[in-house]
Amino acid sequence: MAGRLQGVHDQALNHFVTNSPWAVEPVRRRLAQRMDAAIGSAAWALDDTGWLKCGSASPEVARQYTGTAGKVTNCQIGVSLNLVTDVASCPVDWRLFLPGSWNPALPEATDDVERRRARAQIPDEVGHREKWRLGLDMIDEVTGWSLTAPLIVADAGYGDSGEFRLGLTERGLSYVVQVATTISVYPQTAVRTAPPYRGVGQRPKQRYRELAAPVRDLIASVGTDAARTIAWRDGSRTRVGKPVKMRSRFVFLRVRPAGRILRAAHRDRDLPEAWLIAEWPADRPEPTKYWLSNLPATTA
Repeated sequence: MAGRLQGVHDQALNHFVTNSPWAVEPVRRRLAQRMDAAIGSAAWALDDTGWLKCGSASPEVARQYTGTAGKVTNCQIGVSLNLVTDVASCPVDWRLFLPGSWNPALPEATDDVERRRARAQIPDEVGHREKWRLGLDMIDEVTGWSLTAPLIVADAGYGDSGEFRLGLTERGLSYVVQVATTISVYPQTAVRTAPPYRGVGQRPKQRYRELAAPVRDLIASVGTDAARTIAWRDGSRTRVGKPVKMRSRFVFLRVRPAGRILRAAHRDRDLPEAWLIAEWPADRPEPTKYWLSNLPATTA
């Protein structure tokens, strides 16, 4: 009897939580403000979390990549904004990612998408929105709660988007974001040039005449001699009863991130400078990770 009553209680509680008419934003706002004061966040981190699912009825479940499983599988994806320090973190805002298969306006929508949306009670106005856009939405919301972001950090799922990086810059936010090896950049020394004016028609416009290089190629061109060892915090390992510092070798270069989005946003202007950071362990033939950052040139 006790077990049956507990089951009824759990079902009632689950129904109340999932169907509550109360607004969640005031709760999140209070949580964010209290945790920011408690931990003194060093950065705001955007991240994904996957919840593995067996069926197809859960809201916004689909076959998609999740780091939870390390592969493409049937799951839901949640995007969260977390206040973080070296020793603490707390999610303060989050969104459930809606894949294209759940959006009736997109060609990848499933044949039964309308039925699935109705069953899951997804409002008509909720459609597919890229994760990096959800990230900017949350940053704007938490900023509106009178919190100030000291630094935005994210993995390549966000950093690869030139629109995301541009959005952070336009908001006056500093960032360090991981990027793929193929993201294109110019060296800091790259300049725009124009061919001589021939006296007929419009004067040629200045532009970057050389092709931008993938970050992997630019770092390889400077070689391992440019790498320096950096220790940043205590790790989980100990030696003689004391924590061992986490350390690795890094290359720091000043560059001008390129790409269609950034070039269009800075038409007829020099592309802004940024830091290109590459982790290059001593035992590896090439770097293992790359980041871009708009922190000032004096930072490193």
